[in-house]
Amino acid sequence: MPIRQFVPPPAATPPAATPPVPARPDHLTSTGAAPDTDPVDRSSASAAHGSVQGKGRIGTAGTGRRRKARPQRTGRFRRPWIDYPRSAKTGVRRWVPSWRQTLGVFLFTMGTLAGVIGYAYSQSEIPDDLNDFATQQDNVYYWADGTVMGRTGQVNRQVTALDRVPEDVRWAVLAAENASFYSDSGVSPSGMFRAVSRMLTGGETQGGSTITQQYVKNAYLNQDQKLSRKVTEMFIAIKLDKKMSKDDILEGYLNTSWFGRGTYGIQRAAYAYYRKDVSELTVSEGAFLATLLKGAGMYDPHLSEANHRRAVERWEWVLDRMVEIGKLPRDERKKITEFPEPKKTPKPAGLDGQTGYLVETARAYVAAHTEIEPADFDLGGYQIRTTFEKPKVEALATSVKKVRDELQPEQREADRQLHIGAASVEADGRIVALYGGPDYVKQGFNDANASNVPAGTVFTPFVYAAGLQDGVLKERGADRTPVTPATLYDGADKAAVTTPEGPYWDRGGKIVRARNDDGKSWGKVSLHQAMVNSVNTPLMQLGMDVGLDRVRHVATAAGLLPSSFGEQVPALSLGTAKPSAIRMASAYGTFAARGTHTDPYSVTRLIRNGDAVSLRTPSGKRALRTDVAEAVDGALQDSVRSGAASAAGEAGPGAAGKAGTAQDRTSAWFAGYRDQLATAVSISRPDPKTHELLPLDGVGGDPTAKTGSGYPLAIWTDYLRSSAR
Repeated sequence: MPIRQFVPPPAATPPAATPPVPARPDHLTSTGAAPDTDPVDRSSASAAHGSVQGKGRIGTAGTGRRRKARPQRTGRFRRPWIDYPRSAKTGVRRWVPSWRQTLGVFLFTMGTLAGVIGYAYSQSEIPDDLNDFATQQDNVYYWADGTVMGRTGQVNRQVTALDRVPEDVRWAVLAAENASFYSDSGVSPSGMFRAVSRMLTGGETQGGSTITQQYVKNAYLNQDQKLSRKVTEMFIAIKLDKKMSKDDILEGYLNTSWFGRGTYGIQRAAYAYYRKDVSELTVSEGAFLATLLKGAGMYDPHLSEANHRRAVERWEWVLDRMVEIGKLPRDERKKITEFPEPKKTPKPAGLDGQTGYLVETARAYVAAHTEIEPADFDLGGYQIRTTFEKPKVEALATSVKKVRDELQPEQREADRQLHIGAASVEADGRIVALYGGPDYVKQGFNDANASNVPAGTVFTPFVYAAGLQDGVLKERGADRTPVTPATLYDGADKAAVTTPEGPYWDRGGKIVRARNDDGKSWGKVSLHQAMVNSVNTPLMQLGMDVGLDRVRHVATAAGLLPSSFGEQVPALSLGTAKPSAIRMASAYGTFAARGTHTDPYSVTRLIRNGDAVSLRTPSGKRALRTDVAEAVDGALQDSVRSGAASAAGEAGPGAAGKAGTAQDRTSAWFAGYRDQLATAVSISRPDPKTHELLPLDGVGGDPTAKTGSGYPLAIWTDYLRSSAR
């Protein structure tokens, strides 16, 4: 066998260098055309490279597990710079950001916010000048003809040094507003967050500010509840806290804060509420003044019973808060049990006579029908054009004076404390005259706007109107039956009041009966005649037949306020409601206007620094059908021509009206109109201690109360005659 010669294999040649694989192969040019050379096969290159690297790498024989090669991405399907939605995920997970994306967005947002805040902070500077409150102006009120009626300088401020404010009083303020004042940086981040959240969600905007922030708002900015103002306030507060001492900031705050009653600063507030210097305030009085900082309009106890209740609760909280922060010993707190009742509001000078009542009425209208805050209004600079006509105001005051001159309060006790209120309102709603009392400076209580005098039978025209408009219900479940002025009713004195089920029993188990004047029985009488001759019993029964809820609805539509009504009982038809003279005159004007009612108003135009201020004025609305209003008007005119109100005929042709007396004789009225001018006059005699109304028996020297009951008619007649056009 031939011997084969062994030939060694040729030496292995090293593999050619593998070209580097690009991280993202791109075989397309920027325009999308293919390049001149073929792209390197990623999988082949990887395998070749792996064979050199050794065991366990891609391409080694017999070892490791071959990893599936990634599919090549073309230029058309490259992953975008921001991979969202995420291309490597499917379904809902494509839309869930990765942790890197989430972190990136968060850092970007925080960085941007920090930059914006930093820039805003650098641009916020402490103003060189104080706010406009330091250069306040008078508010000027004008008569309807444009002549000046009165001026009020309501802003009342006197700067006082901090060391004159007792330390207990200072801490009462800090306990109520900012207990951490001496340790904070001038702002409260958590408070600001709450305040901003409330603004953004439409909630209450007060709160969230430190003493420093409030001082910045009072002294340098304005009262706008806007986010931009809040942010500016915060930055200035931070800078101010670094520039001024805490005591200086507190002193400025106490001298610029609004405490109500037209006062800025704690010195004037001490006088307005307690008639004393600030240095004489007790801790209890200081706690009350601190209460006012939350909103004097809500916590001045003389404004309303609700205010008084809120003031006492807040006062107790301030004292307890002082104990909590260690600024009032607990045993001293236990000794403070009586609320420090403030004194009555001092009357501004220059508002004597009727002027003060007119200004008060106009100011109340501005407060209710504009967006002006009371504190801003007190800064002054407003020109208020009112509806009041000077000749009519003077004529009304003169007519009241004639009656007052007949009284003898020194000799007759019944003539003392007699209150007379009167108002004259055009059918289009303009209040042209009112009488609020003998002198605003002496008696601040406005009797023309009082709501404590029962209307008495001057209310019955609204019962008559309700019957004509809605009909009556004699049987439960049956249809309502129309009534007319000719419909007959029982006019017997002390006639029993009935319902579809039978007589109406009061809570004492007695049948309710109405009474006629002088105890006279009229037999069967038409509703028209009942109105003309002021027969009570038919109208009280008519109210029950119509439904007292419908009577209230008609009276409210005509102009009386829902709040003036008391309990819904049969006596409602004879005037248990307690409307003001202004509202009663306005409601009677609805009959003169043939069923159209316009709410009363006292301001026609408001200007500040030459610019008109938005003012809401009422418009007429249909309250009664025209035929109903005309029927009531006919009865009221006949009453003056030949009925119970014939003494008012001296007012002139076309006069219409109705006298009214409360069933317990505690009040007397006359309300009516001539042409389109409606006027209402009321008298009452409140007990000076209890404020409960006393009977008019003995007024004018007449034990039967007839003389006193006749005073409103005398005033009404004399006024209409003297103010004839």
